[in-house]
Amino acid sequence: MKKASILMIIGPLFLLGLYVFPLWNIMLGAPQYPEPLGMNIFIDGIKGVSEFDIQNIDGLNHYIGMRTLPKPEDMWEFSTFPTIIGGMIALGVLIGLLGYFKVFNYKWFIGWFILMSILGVLGMYDFNAWMVDYGTNLDPNAIMKLTNPDGTPMSYKPPLLGHTKMLNFDVTSLPSTGAWMMFTGMLLTVVAFFIGKKAWQPKSDTFSTKPIKVKANDK
Repeated sequence: MKKASILMIIGPLFLLGLYVFPLWNIMLGAPQYPEPLGMNIFIDGIKGVSEFDIQNIDGLNHYIGMRTLPKPEDMWEFSTFPTIIGGMIALGVLIGLLGYFKVFNYKWFIGWFILMSILGVLGMYDFNAWMVDYGTNLDPNAIMKLTNPDGTPMSYKPPLLGHTKMLNFDVTSLPSTGAWMMFTGMLLTVVAFFIGKKAWQPKSDTFSTKPIKVKANDK
């Protein structure tokens, strides 16, 4: 269990990368922009890939009626997510330590993984819901009012994952360094679970195959 517990301690620590590196990245490329515009989404706010990217994106969005990109104080998620991640890191390390001293067994390792997975799914759902609202609730007095071929208002929602075409922009949305560090840490806790499970199983009894010599009684 010691090897499994050490992995369980190390895994959650990878989530510390979320405080330094972006969780997600969205890039917008168009012929009039030799250098694509981009934004990095951190757990505590949004920053431009380059110095003036956020300013330029907001300028473009103004013409089609989209709101400016939110500042940290504009969304409760940016103040809540760092606290949740910190709590999960502390909980994971505590479970690993208690496993090391055999207070907890390997089942607690997968329990942490399941809880973190649920929080991750909820986070992605919330992120997608924000993008839907951001890309569809447009200012009716916008300078440009574009519609689909059927006459319905055009949506400018970026993809949650992958690539799409919006007007003359190619938009790509992918996990960034922080997300990959989180995925790696979570994977380590799964490995810890299986190693711990194997170590926890009682060893099977071994049977000797050495022949037994029987002495015949002298007559």
